[in-house]
Amino acid sequence: MNCKKFFPVFIAVILVLSFSGCVNQYQNNKTDTDNTLPDDYRIAATSVATCEILDALGVESEHVVGVPHSDAYTLPEAYKNAQSLGSPMSPDMEILKSLNADYVLTPNSLEGELKPKYDNIGAKSYFLNLKSVDGMYASIRELGDMLGKSEQAGKLCAEYESFKAELSEKNHSGDSPKVLILMGLPGSYVVATESSYAGNLVKLAGGVNVYNDGDGQDFLNVNTEDMLSKKPDIILRTSHAMPEQVAVMFAEEFKNNDIWKHFDAVKNGKVFDLDNEKCGMSATFRYKEAVEEICTFLYDTK
Repeated sequence: MNCKKFFPVFIAVILVLSFSGCVNQYQNNKTDTDNTLPDDYRIAATSVATCEILDALGVESEHVVGVPHSDAYTLPEAYKNAQSLGSPMSPDMEILKSLNADYVLTPNSLEGELKPKYDNIGAKSYFLNLKSVDGMYASIRELGDMLGKSEQAGKLCAEYESFKAELSEKNHSGDSPKVLILMGLPGSYVVATESSYAGNLVKLAGGVNVYNDGDGQDFLNVNTEDMLSKKPDIILRTSHAMPEQVAVMFAEEFKNNDIWKHFDAVKNGKVFDLDNEKCGMSATFRYKEAVEEICTFLYDTK
């Protein structure tokens, strides 16, 4: 019995993002770049995660002329006076065109949706791979080269390599737990595979996604009977947006849908809710906190 109720719009958006973002997660998808920029270059960044990367690279505020509007996430202070481009999912093309930016920077999960629109207004685009931490740092290195911030990019990448080395030293003995990840909005949810950012975090923490890489798809629309057949040791739940409402939705779903009581993870109290600011749709610099939190769930190290 599958009692899930899916919002068609949410499912369509999530699955479109999954298909449009089906690229190698360890490579950046660089588009329209020739690595030559004037000294007074102008950048429009359409996501908060992209703005955070520019800030970490030390890109001065005069170069960042456009930023997204977001009620859920906080922009770096340096860029708060830049022109608002509207929603990260659907930036205002008229405003974007008026800014005459040398490049528009966008997560590559939206490339299939936004690249034709950028082309239509004559905007050069660069799509960052924020589907994994490795992808984020590949993008950081390439942006560093492009924006004259190679030294700072190298320092950031070195910090990540150090983190991975420390994580490797802490490898937990025994079998890796099998993990089911659910990504939700109020009233609906899908399965997040290893190809998604949340899935990448679980992999870094040493968990095994019961749906593996989803054949390159970030998210899968799967019935609960199939989930049960995968026998996950642990269930992790996170949200695409509206985390408080999603938490209520998941609580009601697990209470009212009889099938969940048959999951060993539920029987054993191994169902955990992740902080969507750390474990959302795009890689951010909070990945360290996210991995550490996930490790406490996977290995009972609280």
